[in-house]
Amino acid sequence: MQAGQYYVGDLCYVLGDRWTEVCDLIIDGHKCLDGVFTLSDGTQFGIFSTAYGDGCYTDQEGREYPVDSGSIGCVLVSSITPGELEKACGNLIDIEWNFTPYESDGLIEIAHISIMTDNVEEDEEQDYWIGEEDDV
Repeated sequence: MQAGQYYVGDLCYVLGDRWTEVCDLIIDGHKCLDGVFTLSDGTQFGIFSTAYGDGCYTDQEGREYPVDSGSIGCVLVSSITPGELEKACGNLIDIEWNFTPYESDGLIEIAHISIMTDNVEEDEEQDYWIGEEDDV
């Protein structure tokens, strides 16, 4: 994707009038596809499923990303109408180089932004706690 100012967050908030087309592109039967897609109007966006669906996730700098569609993505701010931008619940991020967003094991990487959506440490602590309780 090209360098520029991006909205990073749940795209349902800022692509509302085009959300049906987004869903047509990313939903394949009972499966949601991750990756970079282009709408019929030329708007390019990246979108990735979160490990635990809806909730609020944070990046490496502590910025929050509320999620209601089970996904986090990115789209150029210039591709968002002013009315849609007012509904934004994510963050506006300046990205100074071309990049390829991706997701791996619950970690969504959008240029220099890393958003962990699968907190393994909490899962390990919970499993350990359950194991101890079972021994009592």
